Amino acid sequence: MSDEKQRAISILGPDNFTGIKLSEPAEYAAGIPAVKVAVEHAFKEMGVVKSLKTLSKMNQKEGFDCPGCAWPDPEKPSKLGEYCENGVKAIAEEATNKTIDHHFFSNHSVEALSNWSDFQIGKAGRLVAPMVLYPGRSHYESISWKNAYQLIANQLKKLKNPDEAIFYTSGRSSNEAAFLYGLFIRAFGTNNMPDCSNMCHESSGVGLGETLGIGKGSVKLEDFDQAEVVMVIGQNPGTNHPRMLTALQKCKENGGKVISINPLEEAGLIRFKNPQEIKGVFAGGEALTDIHLQVKINQDVSLLKLIIKKLLKLDKEKGNVLDHQFIEKYTHGYETLTKDLENYSEQELIDLCGIDEAIINKAVTLLATKKNIIICWAMGLTQHKNGVDNIKECVNLLLLKGSLGKPGAGTCPVRGHSNVQGDRTVGIMHHVSKELNDAIKTVFGFSPPDKEGLDTVHSIKAMHDNKAKVFIALGGNFLSAASDTEYTAKALQNCDLTVQISTKLNRSHLVTGKTALILPTLGRSELDQKNGNTRFFTVENSMGRVHQSKGINKPISNALRSEPEIIGSIAEAYFGNSHSVDWKILSEDYTLIREKIAAVIKGFNDLNNKSKGTGFYLPNNVRELDFSKLPHGKAQFSCCALPEHHLKEDELLLMTIRSHDQFNTTIYGLNDRYRGIHNERRVVFMNPKDMTDRNLEKLEAINLTSNYDGKLRVAKKFLVIPYNIPVGNLGAYFPETNVLVPHNHYADKSNTPISKSIKVTVEKVAN
Repeated sequence: MSDEKQRAISILGPDNFTGIKLSEPAEYAAGIPAVKVAVEHAFKEMGVVKSLKTLSKMNQKEGFDCPGCAWPDPEKPSKLGEYCENGVKAIAEEATNKTIDHHFFSNHSVEALSNWSDFQIGKAGRLVAPMVLYPGRSHYESISWKNAYQLIANQLKKLKNPDEAIFYTSGRSSNEAAFLYGLFIRAFGTNNMPDCSNMCHESSGVGLGETLGIGKGSVKLEDFDQAEVVMVIGQNPGTNHPRMLTALQKCKENGGKVISINPLEEAGLIRFKNPQEIKGVFAGGEALTDIHLQVKINQDVSLLKLIIKKLLKLDKEKGNVLDHQFIEKYTHGYETLTKDLENYSEQELIDLCGIDEAIINKAVTLLATKKNIIICWAMGLTQHKNGVDNIKECVNLLLLKGSLGKPGAGTCPVRGHSNVQGDRTVGIMHHVSKELNDAIKTVFGFSPPDKEGLDTVHSIKAMHDNKAKVFIALGGNFLSAASDTEYTAKALQNCDLTVQISTKLNRSHLVTGKTALILPTLGRSELDQKNGNTRFFTVENSMGRVHQSKGINKPISNALRSEPEIIGSIAEAYFGNSHSVDWKILSEDYTLIREKIAAVIKGFNDLNNKSKGTGFYLPNNVRELDFSKLPHGKAQFSCCALPEHHLKEDELLLMTIRSHDQFNTTIYGLNDRYRGIHNERRVVFMNPKDMTDRNLEKLEAINLTSNYDGKLRVAKKFLVIPYNIPVGNLGAYFPETNVLVPHNHYADKSNTPISKSIKVTVEKVAN
């Protein structure tokens, strides 16, 4: 009998309902309720004294960066606290006083823990000592750090070739840890470096890289103060990036307008009550969205094409709508774009996007008279088959308006994890960069591999097909984050060894290879000291600013190791003294790591000094209007095809979404108060007409089924919630519905899973 069967692991956790309560969807975000929830959460996890101390230093110059989203800090952070409700929840989860030691694992088998919900697993506490799960065993056991490192080294040495190892990176790691991790992986001999970018903003990177020459946004935080229009597309900042609401508020106060484009009308974009202001506490706060375009799921290209067609028409009739001087000087492909648009009728595009033309015309009229436009987006644009084209269509609009390279204008992909952008900048990527390889060879004296590695979806396939045998994760919850949960679980279980470098327990610690290791690491808020000296990390925010982050809390356990030390110790155990890099010294001296980063990565010169205080911006060619590395030396217009879903008569299009009580795969609680959902996660939001057509009642239990390439996938037992969502569209939380996302269907060019446009059918749960 296989070890997998012996452990009888639950891959998806329980599917029982937890006692749903409903209320009307909220009409505003933040305010006193947000403060109350945040304080309650912090005090419960950290206690009063530790909470006050920790929050006083979060996102401050001499403190630590929030482990949540990557929204930038202002030059002068508020003395009252530069954080949001979900940022407080994130740090409370990390800095909790609850701990998990060997006694916990002695009392709970892996099988038993796998039957807990993700919420229960996450609430168990901080991991405080290295643990090992041996083949055929039912419980994790204690292991020394030395033996853990040697176990990994021995397993890596058994591989037939380096490409049989997969090295995953989560966005929570620092620049120093990510750089050292990438250095070791290349020294080991592979470019198999999947990371969380592959599953979220990879489409942004590809789309922006091909059109503007850099896979990052071009705006700075202060640009929101000068923007005339901010378009927020496929994004829910009230839950996912709440501090962004302050930037939108300032835009509105300065006379700017906000256009939101999303299948759901989210509370955070209706009205914002800033808890740091009198009017946010006692008055009505600030109305944010001026025009809401309730687009059907993944019809953003249709809508943007329609807007562009109408702007072109207005420009011909009245002039001074498009910036022809900018177009002539800085862009290529304008004539091709305008000719391609002739292939689409306005009525066709109106029907596809599903929005009343009168509302669209209001947006067009507004955009026609404005020059300083920012377009923000998140996974609502990227996680589709045509995710890259979604981004390119946004760029088309900005190029036509000349809204790049000047104050108050530009691209703004909003990253959902605190240093996911920094990880990529310092070298975590499966692609081969000759420039990076040459620099590593010059600085470190070895030649990195020149064969392209595996991204996330192809790493999963390699493990599933028994072509990869070792999986090492620097942070994250890989199983719950990835698509096609059962397929991914089988892939991990095929491995000889899985290693998780983590702060908290999650489902990826329970669905493992034949042997599994848990290596506990310091949290973002914890003091990192060596020989009496306090060390600091650096991170890069969503707008390309690099700054330091220094923990303040006493570590929850003396047995914890920092991520660089863990990485360096694995490398030392593997290479011994037979490598040009002194892994031990490098892993212990972050100043030295930063010197090496500066020597290898462009834009990081004098990193040790420049990263202090508010830090510094990395070079950005779009801000300088330098497109010299692109074809013809100019920014590129793109001809983007319309999305094709080919829905059958009984099929609906499902998008996975977050609740307000979660960050990525971390579940803080069972409430989504902005949408009126309390004490339940197994819900599906459905238009009342679709409910009537299927003879479904409110709170009736259904199963969701997807069928791709003849493979049926089922997400069992969800409660139907009538909601203001376009006809033919559904919304449901991940990771519960990730099981429906096919592993082999992903965005063209970026390979990002299609988690925001899954074809599904619904069926009533049999009594």
